[in-house]
Amino acid sequence: MESNLRPLTLGEILDRTIQLYRTNFLIFAGIYAVYAGVVMVLNLAQIGLTSWLIGPHPTVGLRVLSGTAGLVKGLLIFLFAGAVVAAINRAVAWVHLGAPATIRGAYKSILPRLGRYLWLMTLTTFYICAPLLLLLVVIPLGIFIIPGLSSAGAGSTAVIGFVALIFLLLVPWCIYAIVMGLRYSLAVPACVMENLKAREAIRRSIQLSKGARGRIFMLLLLVFIVAFGFGLLTQSFLVVLVIKHKGQIGPIPLAISQIIAFFTNTFLGPIYAAGLTLFYYDQRVRKEGYDIEWMMQAAGLNAPVMPPSAESPVAPGTPQEGQA
Repeated sequence: MESNLRPLTLGEILDRTIQLYRTNFLIFAGIYAVYAGVVMVLNLAQIGLTSWLIGPHPTVGLRVLSGTAGLVKGLLIFLFAGAVVAAINRAVAWVHLGAPATIRGAYKSILPRLGRYLWLMTLTTFYICAPLLLLLVVIPLGIFIIPGLSSAGAGSTAVIGFVALIFLLLVPWCIYAIVMGLRYSLAVPACVMENLKAREAIRRSIQLSKGARGRIFMLLLLVFIVAFGFGLLTQSFLVVLVIKHKGQIGPIPLAISQIIAFFTNTFLGPIYAAGLTLFYYDQRVRKEGYDIEWMMQAAGLNAPVMPPSAESPVAPGTPQEGQA
């Protein structure tokens, strides 16, 4: 049981993230491989289905069927994304606090409350993307409302002005999305570790993340740069094929791309979720003296303030409150 919790700097959190990831690579990568594997299989299935259905002269019915398959794929990916994020958070909490962790144990611990985690992800995604959804409604309306814009001979000045307007609207949304994403960044760890409902976890994240959002943004930026670099390196052959064949790519290169993406996602996917879990504990140490509380619990000097299933990590296979 880990009892030397203390406030950490950004560099120390990054070091701790890499240390935990390196020493528990098979566990974290194994947890994320389930999600990455599902994404790969679904993408391969859609590539095959599209190649089979959408021939040189696709019908409306085939296009609808392909679109429906894409929608089902998106829903399944969302479902497994909620499971993998919660499972990573749980596993990181275990190893960070000195408890044993397994792939099976991490997934088993979060499955009873999977619906709650999915609802939490749905709410946060809606709060972040709601202005963008509004833009997706306003933009098509603008095409018909602005005089002459929808006609074949629309003036270049009008078109350029409309595109500039879209850009000016998207930039504030991007800033808004980053700010809101940082506010909600600790919601999933709070929901998993404290057994909170979705809206309570969001409020908890807003409170806990104050004072740490700049550091969390730096973590996000670093992970994005690494992921972008790996993606550019491993998918460069696809970019070359797109340019060479003017966008006309066969199913085999696309399938190879998905297989490569599986390994890239498995390798890099757990890092950001692991870092957020460490930020969650760091903020609790800074704001609530969780390190002192945890040391007293480790020494058996006091009872936990919250129920054991919510406040302390549960060893894999141990029944949580309401599961016994």
